[in-house]
Amino acid sequence: MSWNPHSFRPAPPVPGCTRRAALQTAGACLAAGAAPWALAQGGASPPPTTLQIVGPWEFTSLSPASSGYMLLNLQVCETLLGADETGRPQPALAERWQVSADGLAWHFTLRPGARFHDGSRATAAVVVQSLQRAQKAPALLSNAPITAITAEGDGAVLIRLTQPHNALAAQLAHYSTLVLAPESYGADGKVQRIIGTGPYRIRKLVPPQQVETEAFEGHDRPASTPAPAIRNVAYLAASRAETRALMVEGGQAHLAYGLDPASLRRLKRHAKVGIASVTLPRTVIVKLNTTLPGLRDVRVRRALSLAIDRAGIAQALMGDETLAATQLLPPALADWHNPALPPLRHDPEAAQRLLREAGWQRHRDGLRGPDGQPLALAIRTFLDRPELPLIATALQEQWRLAGIAIKVHIGNSGDIPMGHRDGTLQLALAARNYANVPDPAGTLAGDFSAKGGDWGAMGWHSDAVVQALAELMRSTPDARRAQALRATVTQTLQDELPVIPIAWYRQHVAVNRRLQGVSLDPLERSYRLTDMHWSNA
Repeated sequence: MSWNPHSFRPAPPVPGCTRRAALQTAGACLAAGAAPWALAQGGASPPPTTLQIVGPWEFTSLSPASSGYMLLNLQVCETLLGADETGRPQPALAERWQVSADGLAWHFTLRPGARFHDGSRATAAVVVQSLQRAQKAPALLSNAPITAITAEGDGAVLIRLTQPHNALAAQLAHYSTLVLAPESYGADGKVQRIIGTGPYRIRKLVPPQQVETEAFEGHDRPASTPAPAIRNVAYLAASRAETRALMVEGGQAHLAYGLDPASLRRLKRHAKVGIASVTLPRTVIVKLNTTLPGLRDVRVRRALSLAIDRAGIAQALMGDETLAATQLLPPALADWHNPALPPLRHDPEAAQRLLREAGWQRHRDGLRGPDGQPLALAIRTFLDRPELPLIATALQEQWRLAGIAIKVHIGNSGDIPMGHRDGTLQLALAARNYANVPDPAGTLAGDFSAKGGDWGAMGWHSDAVVQALAELMRSTPDARRAQALRATVTQTLQDELPVIPIAWYRQHVAVNRRLQGVSLDPLERSYRLTDMHWSNA
């Protein structure tokens, strides 16, 4: 008996999740005070006054560590450094920087005309205060060997290190290091409102669903750069993928992120909607709690991997068989994708042999388990990426055929790191962005540190991986040495499977055809709003 992707049927829909219910949900959002979503339709009508965006991501907190990625995407706030599409550092709030010969002093020169949305100057002292806040554990910057962050006059920042740390540039581009004005913080040090330096400022914020922004007239763009053609932006978080698709289809949104496969197929036939796509450095993974007796044995983890029909999942649920993950890091990360690795494969018979070798016997109900007891596991996932619940259901069926019972729990994305920290997590399905820190070494170092990571290893570590990543982050080895270090990491993760890769990821966004200049950032750092404009037709 085998799993047939062509006959796969997803789990029954959430009660009430019908086309009519989705439209009612969108209407309820509008009636509750969302931005005016009615769009101008027709060839001769004037352009809309507000760009309407709908996506799955909520503003769960005003803290940059939680929702900073949305503030970056909406171009409201800036980090000290940015990153290009390959992850290489670029100027942002700092227009240039220098590193001392010994690698222990980093000197950043700020843009002299940078101002916050309240009109105050983005001085070095203010930048220092923001970066010091971003150092508090468990924030990413707390992992950098920083001894001091100081201001040099009004226009320069100096960061001193205890040892060379090549990854600092990438860490300073991470959204958790956003620079906010002093007036953003309350007396308790917590963020009370968002005041950044980006080309857009917040006009209205109603967490967790709504934010409206407007072009910031005081932004210090270069003289050769025109003012943004898009003057007003409204973002609405809608949890259901079908709702998001129907909103752009029905003219209630111009951009819709997070499309489910069925809606994507329908929207490709829509006359007034186009589809923009980009392959991301993101992989759908299963995170495993290897402290559990049943998952501690690497043979069991390999058996779980061998039981997965990745090509079937990728074709049936993501519309492209080539997205089947043969290793953890996708081809989009050219330096890290290791073509020498034997690819992960689908081999149910080999999976059964490994389970028998590990002492897992079949029981009367067809299930397997160690120590004479069938093993039942729970896998957590969430709706932010609409493919995930469908993939979880497919994995449930494929692992059932291998004799392993899996329960699927669909909740919030925060349930996974919470379960990691309190030890209750067994399995989790997530889509992990390995360029979350623009240099993948930084993300991997957090995920596979000696203590593991919220979205990475749980109860597993490898000294070889930790040391290889530390060397890559500490210095700039020559090309041959760097390749060898990356190969150590990728080979170990392929052999040990502390997380099991399922599929690589392609982002699809529905675009109203009146909106021009849309391009997708493969690092998911910006919606690139300042590049967009309305067509006259």
